[in-house]
Amino acid sequence: MTPDQYCQDKAVQSGSSFYYSFLFLPPDRRRAITALYAFCREVDDVVDECTDENVARTTLAWWRSEVAALYEGKPQHPVTQALAPLIKQFNLAQEHLHEIIDGMEMDLQQQHYDDFKSLQLYCYRVASVVGLLAAEIFGYTDRNTLKYAHDLGIAFQLTNIIRDVGEDARRGRIYLPLDELQQFGVNPDDILNRRESDGFQKLMQFQIERAQRYYQQAFGQLPAADRKAQRTGLIMAAIYRATLDEIQRSGCHVLKERISLTPLRKLWLAYKTWLKN
Repeated sequence: MTPDQYCQDKAVQSGSSFYYSFLFLPPDRRRAITALYAFCREVDDVVDECTDENVARTTLAWWRSEVAALYEGKPQHPVTQALAPLIKQFNLAQEHLHEIIDGMEMDLQQQHYDDFKSLQLYCYRVASVVGLLAAEIFGYTDRNTLKYAHDLGIAFQLTNIIRDVGEDARRGRIYLPLDELQQFGVNPDDILNRRESDGFQKLMQFQIERAQRYYQQAFGQLPAADRKAQRTGLIMAAIYRATLDEIQRSGCHVLKERISLTPLRKLWLAYKTWLKN
């Protein structure tokens, strides 16, 4: 199996909404974004799948050394081997790959976030940085596009957090800011034990409204000159916002169910958004 095929398989197996947006890219850009996505999946899986924290830390430390090896021209892993010919072509910064690992390490260091400011740092590392790298791959002429990519990454991560409240609770994690739980009268134990309340519904509506504001803020910062180049991000946004709408329509029962779109609907949204932009 070639490194590119390894990355392709990783993307397909994930079932992620992102995969559908990659389908419309030219081959070289599709290859690059697929390799970047595979890297993100590899380091994310370290935290999600390792039950021993020490093993997870050791594995993330190995990935740090592997990123260094990548930029020294000596990659060992199929993902970094796939990235090797692309880092100069698409100006992929080494520090950004390290920041993604920093974000994954935050999952090992804390199980909750006191306020939105501290959550923002996590969202920046695990999502905005990915958006900045993706913007390089898709191409841009106006640096304001990087502001768009930053805010769109925050919006995506907030959507993930909203969608995965129940799943994260099963792992003992709460990503909703604790001061906002208090604001709406929601006890953290209720979330960990997946008990809904009127306050929880209001809390989730508050989270959805904030995510929607980040989408609008991102779109407002995307220069018209770069809109076509950044269509892949707009496809992702269409799919993620449709997921948010489904969560809201279903009554925000995210503690007990994980809302997702069918592959056919994702493909339709991708196709429609590509034609529109």
